[in-house]
Amino acid sequence: MTTQTEAGPHTLPANPVPPQDDLGLDRAFLMQMARIPFIAVGWVLLAFVSHVIWAEIAPDTTNYGPIIVICFGMVLAAVIDGWAFKVPNWLTLSLVLSGWALGAFHSFGIPIDAGTGKLGAALLCTAIGFALLFPLLAIVGMGQGDVKMLMGFGSWVGAFFGGSDAVMILIWAFCLGAFVGGLCGIAMMVTRRKFKTNLSNFRAIAVDLKVLATVGPEAAAARSSSRRPGWDRLPYGIPLCIGFLGYLAYRYIQGTLPVPGLMQ
Repeated sequence: MTTQTEAGPHTLPANPVPPQDDLGLDRAFLMQMARIPFIAVGWVLLAFVSHVIWAEIAPDTTNYGPIIVICFGMVLAAVIDGWAFKVPNWLTLSLVLSGWALGAFHSFGIPIDAGTGKLGAALLCTAIGFALLFPLLAIVGMGQGDVKMLMGFGSWVGAFFGGSDAVMILIWAFCLGAFVGGLCGIAMMVTRRKFKTNLSNFRAIAVDLKVLATVGPEAAAARSSSRRPGWDRLPYGIPLCIGFLGYLAYRYIQGTLPVPGLMQ
């Protein structure tokens, strides 16, 4: 036999509502954003320390210490994306901000590393990184974290290499990442045997891009979102990371990676 009692005045609700900010702000999001500048300072310090360590270990070689740091950041982003299917703001935005900081140091001639790219180059490559993935972002074909990941890579490449060298490295690394992503997509099609479904999705994406160009991003996003529940998810940060690291390694092995010169 069960009895039912009425809720008293001090009884807690089954699903307590978190306290609301008077201005309707998301406190958790604000706290996360407040940490980003401090994390960015940590990335800048890692760039400096990596430069010092490289100079001690291999003093007669070109110092690419900070490039090792951004490669580590990209690997970390890819691992998180593969595990959680998203790349957190504290990582991507701190990489963007720290790349700008490195560029600013170079602009003022402060010898923090061997980079030659200034703040303008860091900002330019950040914008190019956003532009390269904006079409897929606009049709909801890619997450915001992947776009910010490319922006972070662009920020550091621009700050370290500068000029046309940085722009070409960013574009070619992106192309290689897109190629690897295509191979991953084909592998998923083969293993899951959804050829007709995926072919239909490719055609729909082409239409989405046309709608994006002719009507606008809202209409394209609405079309794409209606099909989203049936998509096979691909953590695109992984192929992007492979493209970044693979292209840098290829250029380094070939001996054609640009040589920085601010602090040899």
